[in-house]
Amino acid sequence: MYKERLDVANASRRKHPWRLLAVLVVAVLAAQLIQLFVTNERFAWPVVATYLFSKQVVGALGITLWLTVVAMLLGIVLGVLLAICRISKNPVLRAAASVYIWFFRGTPLLVQLIFFYNLSALIPQLSVGIPFGPEFVSVETNTVITPMLVAILGLGLHEAAYMAEIVRGGLLSVAAGQKEAGQTLGMTGARTMRRIILPQAMRFIIPPTGNQVISMVKATSLVSVIAMADLFYTVQAIYNGNFKTIPLLLVASIWYLIITSVMNIGQSFIENYYARGAKQETESFLKFLVGTKSRRGAASAGAQARLSAGSEVPVNEIGEKR
Repeated sequence: MYKERLDVANASRRKHPWRLLAVLVVAVLAAQLIQLFVTNERFAWPVVATYLFSKQVVGALGITLWLTVVAMLLGIVLGVLLAICRISKNPVLRAAASVYIWFFRGTPLLVQLIFFYNLSALIPQLSVGIPFGPEFVSVETNTVITPMLVAILGLGLHEAAYMAEIVRGGLLSVAAGQKEAGQTLGMTGARTMRRIILPQAMRFIIPPTGNQVISMVKATSLVSVIAMADLFYTVQAIYNGNFKTIPLLLVASIWYLIITSVMNIGQSFIENYYARGAKQETESFLKFLVGTKSRRGAASAGAQARLSAGSEVPVNEIGEKR
């Protein structure tokens, strides 16, 4: 069958007129946005510069970051426990974890924050004692449930439901044969999890966890409804007094963008670190398995040779041969 030969010498690049059109459209839109930000005096950039590093805003930024760290730690720890319960063979633990995840993922975070904030209307007294029996300690709910505690519990408990599914998905992404191979070599369950399963699962856990941290930074703005003096609540209080709404919202937006940009960079480094670590751990484990099989094969071959020659063979070598 005749095949047409390609004329490489006279070949030309394929034209893509739509790419040029897309570049022009994006360039025009970008120029219009730049003109809007530069020429529109209503942005009040001098006001933005005044409040960007003000003492009030920087202090509120610290509260936002602190809330993010504490709530994420609570969410990760509780999420890992829920993930273990979800993959447990105990049906009661599986059911309890499933109900928790169903409830906290099914109701909005804002509703949960307001509910916890008004918990005293439902439970005026918090007590510790025997059910349907005597109470040992009892305190008023309002003395315990402060805005800070409500913010931590609301954000952390809500986050735990999502982290549970992220961790569970990461653990299930590792082939079951990896765990079985570790057990075959006499490794304990904890060591198998630490040396074999977790390094491989972290590649699937870290990216969504990084996204959850970034989402948590922005979700802290919801605590403004319970009078928690975070970044958003503080700029609200300022522009309610001086009526500079747009400049103060720009101040908050700039800080949120700075924080999330730094976190994106950190997330990339962590992802690359765990990707390399998982590859090295897997390669080392496979080399170990190959070396073990080679040694067993050599021992079996030696035992077979001695049996053929009529020599005595140790019992353990006969077992390896079998």
